[in-house]
This record gives sequence, structure tokens and C-alpha cells, in this order.
Amino acid sequence: MDLDLSLVSLFAGWALADEVQRRLTDDGFGDARFADGVVFQHLVSGPVTISTLAERLGVTQQAASKSVVDLEKRGYLSRAQDPADARARQVVLTARGDAVIAAARKHRAALDAELRQALGDDRVEAARSLLVDTINLLGASPSLRARAVRPSDTRALRRRLRRGDSI
Repeated sequence: MDLDLSLVSLFAGWALADEVQRRLTDDGFGDARFADGVVFQHLVSGPVTISTLAERLGVTQQAASKSVVDLEKRGYLSRAQDPADARARQVVLTARGDAVIAAARKHRAALDAELRQALGDDRVEAARSLLVDTINLLGASPSLRARAVRPSDTRALRRRLRRGDSI
């Protein structure tokens, strides 16, 4: 396979994400999506208002509300009255939301352990270190530390690859 580092990294990330998704489906979270984590990352430390969530996501309140409604319908989030402001509502992870986050963390750790067993600790750590250094070199680490990670819009590319089209 003659692929450059950016493509190999992307495809490896997709393969890992797809495997986590498969395992989540086996756990009863078949409706969970990788992109849900973009919202969840802002709620793991506690409830936030829609306006705060929108600001953190870098989207309009309408877009944030649409995501919240979708996640509410799937049982991952709920809204509760803000104790500091009776007019405001906070977005809260439900028990199902906490469970899917815990399951995803468990599966990512298991995959890491499986890769280390199959490929060796040194190789896996070298790959992880290279990718972390790449993230830092390209200036993406501040968004990771701020939990402001947003996946690239790669859906069209993935569809083309699944069909076997050239890129």
C-alpha cells in the first residue's frame, strides 16, 4: 500500500473508530455516532446551557439545539432547569449518555491493549508518539486541550472510498 502519512493516519483512525462503533453496537448503543462525541466532550465535566454549548462548539444556538434534540430523542441527553437562572435550561448527560461514554472509553482502551499485544508496545507507542508530535507540530493541540475537537467533513470522501472511487 503506497499511501502518504496523512492518508494512512486518516484510514487507521477510521478503522479504529469503526471498530469502536461495532463494539458499541454490540453493547446496545447502535444508534451512537462518532460525531456525538463532539457534543459529549463538552458535557463530561457537567451540565451547560445551550448558549454555552453553542459557543464551545462554534455553532449557532439553533444548530446546538438541533443536536441536543437529536441526542435527547436517542436518550443520551436531557434538559433541566438551571439552578442559577430559572429562565435557562441546562443540557445534562443521562445515565445512557454516561454509559455510552464509559463503553467507548473501555473499547478504546481494549483496542489499544489488543494492538500492543499484536504489534508490540514499542511499535504502538512509537506510532502514538509520532501522531501526538504531528498534532503538536501542526498546532492542533490547543483545540484538543480545550475540548474543541470537530471532525473534518470527510463523509463524501468516505463514500467515494467505499465505492472504490479514486481520490
